[in-house]
Amino acid sequence: MTRNRGKDAHPLIFAALGTLVFLNVYAPQSLLPLLSREFGVGPAQVGTVVGATMLAMALASPLTGVLADAWGRRQTVLWAYALLVLPALLAAAAPTLEVLNAARFAQGLLIPGVMVALNAYIAEEVSPAGRARALTAYVTGTVLGGFLGRFLSGLVAEQGDWRVAFWLLAVACAAGWGVARKALPPEKTFEPRRNPAAVLVGMRDHLRNPPLLATCAVGFLILFMLVGTFNTLTLRLSEAPYQLTTAQTGSVFAVYLLGVIITPVAGPFLASRGPRTALLAAMGSSIAGLLLTYSTPLPLVIAGVAAAACGVFLAQSAALAAVQRSVSSARSLAGGLYHLSYYGGGAAASVVAGYAFEAGGWEATVPLLVANLLLAALVGALGWRHS
Repeated sequence: MTRNRGKDAHPLIFAALGTLVFLNVYAPQSLLPLLSREFGVGPAQVGTVVGATMLAMALASPLTGVLADAWGRRQTVLWAYALLVLPALLAAAAPTLEVLNAARFAQGLLIPGVMVALNAYIAEEVSPAGRARALTAYVTGTVLGGFLGRFLSGLVAEQGDWRVAFWLLAVACAAGWGVARKALPPEKTFEPRRNPAAVLVGMRDHLRNPPLLATCAVGFLILFMLVGTFNTLTLRLSEAPYQLTTAQTGSVFAVYLLGVIITPVAGPFLASRGPRTALLAAMGSSIAGLLLTYSTPLPLVIAGVAAAACGVFLAQSAALAAVQRSVSSARSLAGGLYHLSYYGGGAAASVVAGYAFEAGGWEATVPLLVANLLLAALVGALGWRHS
């Protein structure tokens, strides 16, 4: 029997929690040129500062869903935020790139504790009337956090030491714990699920589901493009003829805020045209944007990156919709598998795109990213034929 719900948490709570956790994900991207000089490494090696977190997020996402099902959504969020303070402090004191990567990997293991559990909390604890607003607020917060992490890191690094950026992340995580503890109401409908056999059955069914596997492949490819673009873009813009500072590079990431506009617009488009059509349109936008970045004038480069990012935001909405269309049970596990592939793509791009940039600069990186998007369009077109 369903227990009575209390008053829903205000949507701004979910926006704040989404912002504070996503500050951690991409924050070092604007610092990559500084870190490359600090540790004396090339684009592929310095890219692992972002890739370590992506890899850990990929590995942890499916397991976090199981943990949150057994332990509780709110409890998982609280512990994840509290523990996130520790690797941020370790990163701030890291004497070597290896220690910094270890700290970033630890951050990646904990970030899904907020993401996965908070999504499940919204689905179960927020009333149907307020659920759409809560989800929209959360997604908007994640987009804002993705931008602010890059922007603030670049800004504080220009004013002093890059390590201050990680002190800032430690403060943000402590603030996230405080917000969740004070403003996130205890669960009213949560019931623990601790049946390992059911998890194994769900995993078996998902691995035999071709549309879901196609969706996972699309997720891998679209984040590969996004991380590969932004990692190498920071390095390109730090060189001649641009020679942007970390603060200026962080400002370029304002294109990420377009996700605040694209995400709400994607809903009606997906409802009317379906994930397959949305994905093909998204890939067209991203490819056109990447080709535009071959130009030299900075405004055209930024416009091209903006178009490419908008395509990824639309593609991500299409992929998430396809996940739900392709399964009828064990939805949290399906979402965990998708995020495993999605963040796995980001981890791979951090290294592979870095090697492409080392080999031939931006001119060698763009063909890799375009080929990646063409493959995503092909996989989606074949795998989502009935979507």
